[in-house]
Amino acid sequence: MFGFLKRKIREIKSPVDGQVVALESVDDEVFSGKMAGDGVAVIPMSDIFTAPIDGVITKIFSTNHAFSIKSEKDLEVMVHIGLDTVALEGKGFKRLANEGDEVKAGDDIIRVDLAYIKEHAKDIVTPIIISDESDVKSIEKRLIIVKSQDIIMEVH
Repeated sequence: MFGFLKRKIREIKSPVDGQVVALESVDDEVFSGKMAGDGVAVIPMSDIFTAPIDGVITKIFSTNHAFSIKSEKDLEVMVHIGLDTVALEGKGFKRLANEGDEVKAGDDIIRVDLAYIKEHAKDIVTPIIISDESDVKSIEKRLIIVKSQDIIMEVH
């Protein structure tokens, strides 16, 4: 009866080519325990990270290891490239966009030296986090290979 009050289902796309894994399997309590929010993770297989949604870049960390994009509605998505990658102090990361930029899903945000990150970081697994209280539905529960911009989550 009051369907107009329901939130629209929004699709979150993979920011990188890779293998989707459950967020709970990430070897970091903040992510696996969903303290930062719900989502999924991708083990990257390419070096370009793109916008997973249309919106505005609200944050790119000074070390370029993570970024957040907020849609014009109320959805904010954070992409955290690797684990403990802040310790790399920006080495292996190149910013291709800036805070405040309006982006479309698929626009390039960060380029990485994947070999360098594999060698020097704890892990290359990349959590993709929804930072509000939305109901997140993974598209697949088992391990799957995705291309950048394949749908990996639905948010209700």
